[in-house]
Amino acid sequence: MNNQTNGRHTHTLKILPEYYQAQLLGLKNFEIRKSDRPFQVGDEVWLCEFDPESHQLTGHDLHRVITYITDYAQQPGYVVFGTKGI
Repeated sequence: MNNQTNGRHTHTLKILPEYYQAQLLGLKNFEIRKSDRPFQVGDEVWLCEFDPESHQLTGHDLHRVITYITDYAQQPGYVVFGTKGI
């Protein structure tokens, strides 16, 4: 899902449990993502934990804001963006 408010977007993204936990604990403050959306600094991101075995969302999510974006040294079509809690 991708909604826009006041020129900023809100992105809803699935995240695997190991990366969700790292974000939750503050050990990971970035995401490497396919650049298939108009990610911008200041956009809000909902990271929704996804269980790959059941193919279901777990109901756990994190609300973040994008603080920095780069595609430096990434595979073509991918970006890295920095995140912080809201």
